[in-house]
Amino acid sequence: MVKHQPLQVYERQLCLSCITGIYGCRWKRYQRSHDDTTKWELLWSLILLFTFCLLLVWFYFWWEAHNDYNEFNWFLYNRSGEWSDGTVPILATTAAGFTYIAFLMVLALCHIALGQQLNLHWLHKIGVTAALLTTIVGVISVNQTWGQEWDVIPISLQATGPFLHIGALAAVTALSWIVAGQVARAEKTVFQVVVVLLYLSVLLGLYVVPLYITSPCIMDPTTLKQRPDVIGHQGAPMLAPENTLWSFQRALQMNVTGLEADVAISVDGVPFLMRDRTLRRTTDVARVFPGRQMEDASSFNWTDLQQLNAGRWFLKDDPFWTVHSLSQHEKNLIANQSVCSLKQLLKLASYHNSTVVFRLRRPPPEHPCYDSWINDTLQVVQQSGLPQSLVMWTPDEHRAQVRQLAPGLIQTSVEKRSPQSLHQYGISRLLLRYNQASTWEIRNFSQSNINLTLYTINEPWLYSVLWCSGVSSVSSEASHILRKVPYPIWLMRPDEYCLMWVSVDLISFAVVIGVFIFQNYHMIRYRMSGMRSYNPEQIMLSAAVRRSSRDLNVMKEKLIFSEVGNGVGSAEELYADNGYDYYTNRGISQ
Repeated sequence: MVKHQPLQVYERQLCLSCITGIYGCRWKRYQRSHDDTTKWELLWSLILLFTFCLLLVWFYFWWEAHNDYNEFNWFLYNRSGEWSDGTVPILATTAAGFTYIAFLMVLALCHIALGQQLNLHWLHKIGVTAALLTTIVGVISVNQTWGQEWDVIPISLQATGPFLHIGALAAVTALSWIVAGQVARAEKTVFQVVVVLLYLSVLLGLYVVPLYITSPCIMDPTTLKQRPDVIGHQGAPMLAPENTLWSFQRALQMNVTGLEADVAISVDGVPFLMRDRTLRRTTDVARVFPGRQMEDASSFNWTDLQQLNAGRWFLKDDPFWTVHSLSQHEKNLIANQSVCSLKQLLKLASYHNSTVVFRLRRPPPEHPCYDSWINDTLQVVQQSGLPQSLVMWTPDEHRAQVRQLAPGLIQTSVEKRSPQSLHQYGISRLLLRYNQASTWEIRNFSQSNINLTLYTINEPWLYSVLWCSGVSSVSSEASHILRKVPYPIWLMRPDEYCLMWVSVDLISFAVVIGVFIFQNYHMIRYRMSGMRSYNPEQIMLSAAVRRSSRDLNVMKEKLIFSEVGNGVGSAEELYADNGYDYYTNRGISQ
């Protein structure tokens, strides 16, 4: 009968057990392996790395797209017909997926640092696959429905590029500890050379990235132009229902210099403010006029429109998550808002001497005002008492005729054209989405005496970038936020940025060199100490196969005391180095 007992009692490595257990469900010591990772597991490691990079870009995209969340929800509404905040599930799943994949990446790096074999558990493989496929589907969906929003990434890099560069450089510099350890422990020269070359290529690439980082905020502060004017886009829709009289009053309280609205024309020729084609999102048309909620807004007469409530939807849907911050008095005012006419808006602007810009939507062909929509609107403008020099006229139709009847209007185009073409048609102002004009084009328009207004600017970082670019005015849904930006978020002289860039690169290079030297020195010293600690008792114990238990115990005690005296690691590590099994025959009982 053969009896077995452990050769020694070793300490439990709780941290290592957790790392290998969570990553690959290898909780027990005998399940771990220092062997090379299989090609199949290497492939899964690459998939994990690719998923992490893709999710990182996806997460950054949605973080910077916060400026346009309302625009995204409006696109969804036009497709589905139901208003909901579609950003909530996207942000929740993105945050959860990124956290999960980032956690797996940290565990994988810990495996590499500890010399453990990568062996991703099949449940994690399913999770990685689900995260990858979900992100790819999301990218395709955004590209089809909201493709113009991808421009937010290069624009945002103008504000975050210098700081992202420092963060990326710090992360890659920190990885030098793992890379240097792998190179020091590797026995194949080819592997060492490949790893070092790959790492240095990435590092050198980051060192020269600032050559390609361009930001208008890297400039001489003395050349900074005056603060861009803020125009209330549909009033102050974050604080009150869009395109209502109270919304424009709230915007004026935030010291805006102008008001922007969307204008439609009723059946009886009254221009009124409405963004959507129908009335069902922003009014109670389904209750007041059952069965007519799908009709075009311009198919109602002004008497019918005055019967609708245009404020309760805001309290119900809370499109900007701001209702909780309103007082009870403000909520009562909002609940009693009605559809606003263009005449009411112009009178309010005249009282406050504010600029007005509106987008005029032509009614359907069967509409009574299909041919007279320009004249009907122009007549209201002329009778409002607002100086023509404060009205930005945007329709291109019959522009020459309008210029003859009302020469004082600010002729404004919503289509991007060259400065020469704009001057040819007598246009002195442009109204464009913020992604339609680069920094160079903004300065070119300014030099050509073309005032440029960009919409919709809600985030301070975007406002700061456009301020540094020299834009004259912006249209915003968040005038209460932009009023708190008296100066660009950051402004840096070119020589200061160059000094920061070179200093960070030099510090990173010094740290990397120091880590590689330390890791190699530590590995050489470890190997030499291992050779010095190799003693006769260890040789005899490793060679023992058929010995009495008493002899084995004596040799074990000698070995343990010799290890303690030499300052070497545990006997468990020495046995593993000599290929000795954790369990050995105690003897053969007779």
